[in-house]
Amino acid sequence: MASPDMSCSITGVGAPQALSEPAPLSDYPRAQVPTHPVLSLAAFLRGPGPRIASVLDAPARRFVTSGRVAIAHALRLMKIGPGDSVLVPAYHCASMIEPVVWSGATPVFYQVNGDTSINLDDVAAKLDGTTKAILAANYFGFPQDLPAIRSFCDAHGLMMLEDCAHCFLGEYDGVPVGSYGDYAIASSMKFFPIYEGGCLVSAHHSLDAVELHSAGIGFEAKAALNSLEASFAYHRLSLVKALLWLPITLKDVLWGQIKARKGQVGPSFSPGSSDGGFSFDPAWLDKRSSRFSRLMLSLISHRQMGRRRRQHYLKLEAALAGLPGCRPLFAALPDGVFPWVFPLQTDNPQAIFTTLKNQGVPIIRFGEYLWPGVDASVCPASVDMSRRVMSFSCHQELRAAELDWMIGKIKDAMLAYGIPTP
Repeated sequence: MASPDMSCSITGVGAPQALSEPAPLSDYPRAQVPTHPVLSLAAFLRGPGPRIASVLDAPARRFVTSGRVAIAHALRLMKIGPGDSVLVPAYHCASMIEPVVWSGATPVFYQVNGDTSINLDDVAAKLDGTTKAILAANYFGFPQDLPAIRSFCDAHGLMMLEDCAHCFLGEYDGVPVGSYGDYAIASSMKFFPIYEGGCLVSAHHSLDAVELHSAGIGFEAKAALNSLEASFAYHRLSLVKALLWLPITLKDVLWGQIKARKGQVGPSFSPGSSDGGFSFDPAWLDKRSSRFSRLMLSLISHRQMGRRRRQHYLKLEAALAGLPGCRPLFAALPDGVFPWVFPLQTDNPQAIFTTLKNQGVPIIRFGEYLWPGVDASVCPASVDMSRRVMSFSCHQELRAAELDWMIGKIKDAMLAYGIPTP
């Protein structure tokens, strides 16, 4: 499976440009530990502790194949189109912007601060008669000051789209994430051991207008089998792998024949979001998330997921404290925050990235590719974070030995390259 730090695949509009030209990800070895959660028997353990809030606490929900599809649905429901503008963060990935462009609206980029918090003064300066909505992103699992953004939107007659792609779990001031926006989106494939999945939710509006149907038996089968194969690749569910050897072998043969005959995989089988691309394909707008993915959302414990993510994040934080040339993006992990990844600011990013990728350490570089025209004159903090911030896995399915191995590799790289050469 591809990881989401791969090169952007953009269709129909100008493509984001890399600030530097790293080697193609195909030149790097496969990650030695899973970048994203993979299925295991431990995934179904409940564990002790109180209930954890999530975006699914919103009463209205629709399960789609990706967060970007959910953004497009939200824009439709907000009746946003040509002649309108949507305020979007200068620190972003292309999949946040593509649906805005697809809708016919104009994305207007606002500044974020060096801790990813929204700069509401800059937002206010960019308001004009065309502004209809603001997209507010809860980066890396750390919620924004959501009541302040909600109040700002109410005062200026704006719709609020809460982007919880990094923030499936948690709450702010006792209110679940996803409940402050008129609409909210989430990317369940970042938090659950599934091949595809996103959701659109609302605590304020009906979603009855969003009608979805299955993408077909091929998609349903691929969603389940790809999730299982990712698990097998990292030495989980060995007994299941043995039992499924024959059907998986037959699937591989059949899939090879289909690709040879058609020259490419048909869109009904494979949403680009699941294979690491950032493009938006409107053909997936009316497709429901697979039965397998929806089943996993209902069976896997939010409590266990949240508890282990926090444990792994804090272990990374403690182990990497004081190393040269790096520091956590966030000063602390507040109670009630359940991180997507562990974001680390680095002073010599390209050398560290290349070294760790060559060693098979999983790295996600959110925002590495910014939209054309988004440079330091638009938002210096966004450009700086796009260059310096590297994020390391802290998901619930990491084993202790895998996390220790990853920490050791990061330590070695920081000691060797943490301070840039003058």
